[in-house]
Amino acid sequence: MTSVAVLSLHTSPLALPGVGDSGGMNVYVRELAGGLGRAGVDVRVFTRRWAEDLPERVVVEPGVEVVHVAAGPPDLAKEALPPVVDEFAHGVAVDIERRPVDVLHANYWLSAVAGHDLKHRIDLPLVSTFHTLARVKADSGDPEPESRVAAESRVIGCCDTICASNTVEAAQLVELYGAEPTRIEIVPPGVDRAFFSPGDRAGARRALGLVDRPTVLFVGRIQPLKGPVIAVEALAAMRNREAQLIVVGGPSGVDGDEEWGRLLEAVDRNDLRSRVRFVPAQPHHVLSTYYRSADVVVVPSRSESFGLVALEAAACGRPVVGAAVGGLRTLVEHGHTGYLVDSRAPAEFAARIDDLVEHPARAAAMGRAAAELASGFSWSTTSARLRRLYADLALRTPTRCA
Repeated sequence: MTSVAVLSLHTSPLALPGVGDSGGMNVYVRELAGGLGRAGVDVRVFTRRWAEDLPERVVVEPGVEVVHVAAGPPDLAKEALPPVVDEFAHGVAVDIERRPVDVLHANYWLSAVAGHDLKHRIDLPLVSTFHTLARVKADSGDPEPESRVAAESRVIGCCDTICASNTVEAAQLVELYGAEPTRIEIVPPGVDRAFFSPGDRAGARRALGLVDRPTVLFVGRIQPLKGPVIAVEALAAMRNREAQLIVVGGPSGVDGDEEWGRLLEAVDRNDLRSRVRFVPAQPHHVLSTYYRSADVVVVPSRSESFGLVALEAAACGRPVVGAAVGGLRTLVEHGHTGYLVDSRAPAEFAARIDDLVEHPARAAAMGRAAAELASGFSWSTTSARLRRLYADLALRTPTRCA
């Protein structure tokens, strides 16, 4: 059937989520590639060589191969990658010319720029999943360079298909970028329920060596966008003075170390050292035990195109208290599977967390409803949708730039 070149320039699906710039997109690319491979699609994932000792090619599973493309010094930060996009695209083109593919699928704006070059160089249809959008981030207080906005606008106008995770992201693509609605496909990510499923809370705490007391969990990269300081300040504002906060993840991006400092300062200022535990990034499947250990999972992000942490928490039967932004508005059903907070005030998050901690029967009912909601998301379904999309695009004449 179809063969696809998946472009993931700035972050490798082989990297541990929560380290550096690795996060939900890594999980998306890795799980999607595996699902497509098992569905009979020949998948090559192209990522930038990010360490000197990496092999050129890694077979992840039958039908799925990761190719490391040399493009600039290995240790470049994400913010320094735009100048090496052309070099990356050239390396991908050389590989594809030796072994052709039917479709390109780019992830994130840097890959989309490379994909746009390849689309016209090799005459291939281009699918793009942006994961985040510059204009959405700017609206939430995280401005991106105008060069990124211009690049996204240019690519969006030429994509054969743009994959949006939900109706909110689809609307943003149309309203903020003038995307053609007929070229947008809603293809939500999935969750691996073999790992992420409900389980015993007390047993999970014992396995992790946690004190058996009310537990709030934050999972994500330590950067301002994800709001970890709000999680700490919310713990300080809670009525329940026994609750503990578990923070899983590491500093990320140019602001990561500074945000880490703010996080530690917030812990000390609120005298919370005995109630906050920091855990480095964990292998993805291990996160399920952390989710099961929690009473509540808090997701105070400034923006989220989807919110994979919220979905994984739901699959483990845990209610989420999340910011009322982006994809979280479609994943968290307010008052049914958790709570949405339309504020950046830690006290507002604290009030909702206290409500769930003080009413365990209510929290348990929300957790069951969350698990039921999550049962509708699977990587096999996502892969099947994309397999059909690729097959259709392979028979069409690629869209031309306006």
